Amino acid sequence: MLYRLMRFIFKILFKIFFRPKIIGLENIPKEGAFILAANHMSNADPPFIGTFAGRMVCYMAKEELFKNPIFAAALRNLNVFPVKRGAADKGAIKNAIKILKSGKVLGIFPEGTRSKSGRIGKAESGVSLIAAMTKAPIIPAAIVNTDKIFSADVKFPQLVLVFGKPIEFNGDSKDKDELANFAQNIMVEVSKLKTVGENSLTK
Repeated sequence: MLYRLMRFIFKILFKIFFRPKIIGLENIPKEGAFILAANHMSNADPPFIGTFAGRMVCYMAKEELFKNPIFAAALRNLNVFPVKRGAADKGAIKNAIKILKSGKVLGIFPEGTRSKSGRIGKAESGVSLIAAMTKAPIIPAAIVNTDKIFSADVKFPQLVLVFGKPIEFNGDSKDKDELANFAQNIMVEVSKLKTVGENSLTK
């Protein structure tokens, strides 16, 4: 209930102030589990994706956000669960697997943190491991301009969200090199989609 209410509110706000352009929505499966992997530049990224992905998205978020019990309860009602950054959090991985096994959508930012430069960074292998353990396809996605929200130059930039075609991990889940390479391949696809999004603003 809270998720639907917040999605409704955010949709109004995004459309009024940021004139969102959504590309590739046809690549989002109407049912079944998948991992939605995107670049990360702003705190606005999760609600932006969650509002326009066409499916309810469950997210990992840094455990520090769950210290306040009231805020923690709100996050959990929005399908957000905690993860320890900088370490292999087995509990978070179990939660992610449970979400996918139940046929839901898991949203992940493979870089693990926000990019301060706006450029796409190196991915961590966690996204590959979860994909390998669940056999869930990955939908790469790219966000454009959320890093410019309320910036000195542009207060209300037009935002773009681009969804790519699904990709799957077919390698050895125990091979660390294969997991790392696949994670980087995901970000290569995200980078290509980001270029598509940036080019769409000039048309």
